[in-house]
Amino acid sequence: MDELLDIVWFKVLAGVQYGKELLDILFSPFNLLGPAMAILLIAALTVVCTKFLTKNIKTKRYRELQKEFLRWYNLRQEALKCEDPEKGKLLAKNIDQGKLNRVYYDYFFEGLMLSFLTKYIPILTVLAYVNESYRRENLMALFGRDYIFSFGGSSGDPVLVGSVFWFVLSILIVYLAWSGISKMIRRYSPNHKQPAPSCPSAPA
Repeated sequence: MDELLDIVWFKVLAGVQYGKELLDILFSPFNLLGPAMAILLIAALTVVCTKFLTKNIKTKRYRELQKEFLRWYNLRQEALKCEDPEKGKLLAKNIDQGKLNRVYYDYFFEGLMLSFLTKYIPILTVLAYVNESYRRENLMALFGRDYIFSFGGSSGDPVLVGSVFWFVLSILIVYLAWSGISKMIRRYSPNHKQPAPSCPSAPA
């Protein structure tokens, strides 16, 4: 058993090493722009990859739960728009207790697991790569300084920004920029109004 675990562990280490070498080949041209811009571009590529993975990787169970959740949620929204408010509230309550609550929790949990797979694990993986590749010794060898950049401290010691902090901050900057651009695109895109739904019948 110990020999099997050793073999598996060595294969994992070899896989990690090959992965790092591949990322070195991919990201090394960014170093010509300086450490801050290099890490910012790495963060931007990471966000693009997570967006792509999140959009395209969906389990069969997730798609089924999403379809079922939207069906019951839309039915609940139609119930609340019923001409008779009391009847609408009663129908919405029956939908919540009968189906929507259970489907929502299953749908939420499945989505959370997918988020770990398509977003958080890639980000943490690249964070580990940045921490290793842009540690102080490597920064000094590549750029002649052991920090990403510094600011302030004219009358005292300057504040030095390291690679991990700058990567996390870059991820936030890219996500905020992506969100802002997406809102602008939606704002100037044509809006399509949906017809008002009719009052539904109570679910079986």
